[in-house]
Amino acid sequence: RRDFLKTSAVFAAPLVVPSTVFGANDRLALGYVGVRNRGPQNMDQFIKTGRTDTVAFADVDTKVIDEAMEKARKRGAGNVARHTDYRELLDRSDIDAVVVSSPDHWHAKHTVDAATAGKDVYCEKPLTLFITEGPKMVKAVRDNDRVCQTGSQQRSSKEFIRAATLVRNGAIGDVSEVRVGLPKSNHPGPIEVTGNPPSNLDYDQWIGPAPMVPYAEKRVHYNFRFWWDYSGGQTTNFGAHHLDIARWGLGLDDQLPTEADGEATFHPENAHQVTETMRVSQRYAKGPVSPDGVTIIVGQLQDDCPMGVTFVGTDGEIYVNRGRFRSDPPELETADLDAADVFLTESENHYDNFIDCCGSRERPVADIEIGHMTAAACHITNAVARLGQSVRFDPNTLRFADLPEGNRIVDRPYREGFELA
Repeated sequence: RRDFLKTSAVFAAPLVVPSTVFGANDRLALGYVGVRNRGPQNMDQFIKTGRTDTVAFADVDTKVIDEAMEKARKRGAGNVARHTDYRELLDRSDIDAVVVSSPDHWHAKHTVDAATAGKDVYCEKPLTLFITEGPKMVKAVRDNDRVCQTGSQQRSSKEFIRAATLVRNGAIGDVSEVRVGLPKSNHPGPIEVTGNPPSNLDYDQWIGPAPMVPYAEKRVHYNFRFWWDYSGGQTTNFGAHHLDIARWGLGLDDQLPTEADGEATFHPENAHQVTETMRVSQRYAKGPVSPDGVTIIVGQLQDDCPMGVTFVGTDGEIYVNRGRFRSDPPELETADLDAADVFLTESENHYDNFIDCCGSRERPVADIEIGHMTAAACHITNAVARLGQSVRFDPNTLRFADLPEGNRIVDRPYREGFELA
């Protein structure tokens, strides 16, 4: 192990974007696209910063908007405008930035359209539904000089910052394996096609870029997560969080696995499409703390993959999850991070970090390019599960080698009228 625990020297300060970019009276005007579940939760966190104004909501379900308006009223948000067409929200000149909390299959279009409209973007994870969406989103943000924060808020949580910083500084030696644990699929049970959608829901707009299918209550709103046309199950839900931390700690934000293999199980009665259990190994080339390469094991309901991230090194282990940190040796739990040689970009609050960067034009701690690469790693994992075979992946072309069926599930045509610009 390096002398990380032995030194008390203080090196250069961490790369923290200061919270002084906006003056005392400056506030960020926000519009929210998608205001169910994560939408109001994100609104609540932005309001808590005391630095934003809630200007407008857009959602395809008027009942959802009504509920969000009531929540905004209780939070003292004032007079909030409402739209059922997100494009009307993007046309507003009184909005600085857009918070995208729509279902995953809408993330790419909402983000690209918002950036093209000159708005900064806070977009929920996973950033994409398909690998090929990522570069298009990055291009739209960069071409329009926009700021985009991915909602991978664990990068702004102290226990994850500690874990990633320690690993990157060699506190557990060379790392050859990381285990990422995922929870069970919390699907609602078998769906039933229930006829026409309720009058409050514009179902055509909810489907958006995805193929049109008959309406089923257990497929919309939160339940989108269990169908490939809209999401990727727990792999792109909690996997997007924990794979993000694994890659951050390894210093592999700019790399993707070149090979992956494993197996998965699915619901025996096809009540949903995504995995029930899974064990997929991704192999990466060498990195800052993995001179011989590293394997990331993504395990869903696997005994040796507890929920969270476990880094396994030649000199010890670090386990981290929300509100939990455990290490071997145990003294790493209190090690002075100011004694590190390598500092990671640090954020004490994911929402403040975004607001700061909207003022400074710096890239946030979970910049869009990071979000794209983490989502791509999730999609490669799901490809192994869906295909039931090992894959070889070319990070330069973002394609699977000699695997046409694999490439067909990393991209797809958009429904007419909902194409990605």
